[in-house]
Amino acid sequence: MTLRHMRIFIEVFRHMNMSRAAESLHLSQPAVSLAISELEKYYGIALFDRIGRRLYVTEAGKRFYSYALHIIATFDAMETGIRNWDFLGQLRIGASISLGTRLLPRIIQSFSAEFPDIRVQVTVNSSETIESMILSNDLDLGLGEGLIHAAEIEADPFFEDRLVMICALSHPLAQRRRITLQEVIHQPFLLRELGSGTREFFDAFLQARQMKIEPLWQSTSTRAIVSAVEAGLGISVLPYEIVKDDIQNNQVAIIELDQPFHRTCFLLHHRNKYLTAAARAFLRYSHETADRLRQEEQA
Repeated sequence: MTLRHMRIFIEVFRHMNMSRAAESLHLSQPAVSLAISELEKYYGIALFDRIGRRLYVTEAGKRFYSYALHIIATFDAMETGIRNWDFLGQLRIGASISLGTRLLPRIIQSFSAEFPDIRVQVTVNSSETIESMILSNDLDLGLGEGLIHAAEIEADPFFEDRLVMICALSHPLAQRRRITLQEVIHQPFLLRELGSGTREFFDAFLQARQMKIEPLWQSTSTRAIVSAVEAGLGISVLPYEIVKDDIQNNQVAIIELDQPFHRTCFLLHHRNKYLTAAARAFLRYSHETADRLRQEEQA
């Protein structure tokens, strides 16, 4: 018993006539009759009563029709879904906390306008976790910053991120200009947790200058750090895009260092990962969104 048998049975049921069903299916009438006979022999039941020159469906035939309709509909839906997976499927995106907070929503907004039937599933976590999930195929694409540790991951630079050192408005350093790292290194620092791209970049920045700090706070929550800085508990280094509103609303101030912090952000995927048309479109939208954000900052 095959899907072909089911399709033939459905047409015979609808027309209650072998010849008309054969015409609809572009088959010969004997081929249709044989398929119905094979079904009846396979199940050991009569699907139609043949009285005179007319067909009458049996109760078993009615029940078989109900099953056959669902089976054929499910199979056709699978065929459509698989053939059009690029436009009807799911895209699993991961982003670091800083990129997931400001940049990723704008990318998804543009992407979803072109691919409304793609379900975008998002994971926002540390860069270390995003990289690990790409390696284990739990994510299709990632947005991360800082160092890429695994050789199996393709990293496409798409955005130049700016980090800023911030303090409370009442902090003495808020009124200074062109401050050196040596002048701030002994301040109490409130930093992101180990494994985050921001923390890793700042630690590497200090290490390259043979400096090291022991932070007073380590937190996965950027909001908690900003609130603590605003309360005067210490200073921090965070992405400008994350704290831009806090700076513009005079909740915290930038410490004007003589050495600015800039880092490259990457679009990530496993080098052996097949990228669907939707995935490639998402990468394109990521570049376009990053370009627009740069233009906005320069305006």
